[in-house]
Amino acid sequence: MASVTFDHVYKRFGDVVAVNDLSIEIADKEFLVFVGPSGCGKTTSLRLLAGLEEISEGNILIGDRVVNDVPPKDRYIAMVFQSYALYPHMSVFDNMAFGLKLRKTPKSEIEQRVKHAADILDIGHLLDRKPKQLSGGQRQRVAVGRAIVRQPAVFLFDEPLSNLDAKLRVQTRSQLTKLHHDLATTFIYVTHDQVEAMTMATRIAVMKDGILQQIDSPQHLYDYPTNVFVAGFIGSPSMNFFDATLVESDGKLEIHAGGFRLEVPEKKAEEWRPHKGREVIFGIRPEDIHSKQFTPPDILESDVVAKVDVTELMGNEIFLYLLTKDNKQFIARVDPRVRVSMGDDIELAINMANAHIFDPKTEMTLDAR
Repeated sequence: MASVTFDHVYKRFGDVVAVNDLSIEIADKEFLVFVGPSGCGKTTSLRLLAGLEEISEGNILIGDRVVNDVPPKDRYIAMVFQSYALYPHMSVFDNMAFGLKLRKTPKSEIEQRVKHAADILDIGHLLDRKPKQLSGGQRQRVAVGRAIVRQPAVFLFDEPLSNLDAKLRVQTRSQLTKLHHDLATTFIYVTHDQVEAMTMATRIAVMKDGILQQIDSPQHLYDYPTNVFVAGFIGSPSMNFFDATLVESDGKLEIHAGGFRLEVPEKKAEEWRPHKGREVIFGIRPEDIHSKQFTPPDILESDVVAKVDVTELMGNEIFLYLLTKDNKQFIARVDPRVRVSMGDDIELAINMANAHIFDPKTEMTLDAR
């Protein structure tokens, strides 16, 4: 068990800066998830920690030890890849035991470790099978078991669920969360799927173009994004954004966004009033746009009318793709009892308590918190 520190780490491939001044302190036993789009530097950061890439500048520490020049086998880490990387000619037992045999671990200890890991992962009945006889989810559990038997200080996961179908991904997600709790070891996980990040992480590090954008708990990232990128990346469907102006008229603050005007409730207006008169990016999540017919109680609402463009019935909710008067599309996530058709006008109540504004030049938040 160990903490991990990225201390002003850079990775350059020629003129391309893949990781740009990354500084993170990951606590012992934490479950940290790197998330971001393809090419953002998240996998490169993991490979730097694993010793599979050389650091261009800065230091990486595991515990109190700088590991920049330490070979991967001596870093006390274990890595689970997107591809299962199992030996097809070996049994499950031999795949899990292979690394221990290379280290000349006593046979009795190998058997004990493999059986213990198999019991944790519920694959004890598969130890005599070959990988071709296993499902995708079973193969992934064997790959995780191979990491467990090494008893590493840090587990590294590089998009391990990408090859699984949707149902199995959900099931394996919960198994990994339970595994982290049971092993009480540091987990560092890379994914492009923000749902995986939100459901498993104790903290999430959001990256873009090699630069750390924000690191925080899942709920705090959702509630208080530091910029437009984080606000749009965390949450599904993603946040709606509108080019807008903050206008004060007769003592009331309003959002003017071309196709609509929203009154800003006084509680929110106190926070936004220092920015009156300026252009902003107005952000509101689909789940904070309600049908006027089924508005939750005690929200700071402002009303608007929009035209229904497309409807998607999800069973427990409806996604409405809507158009403002100037044909700007946005999405609402509404009560399944709402009955509307394409082309209908619908009255909406927007929960302004959860609205956001951003600087259009820097794209950084202008919210007080």
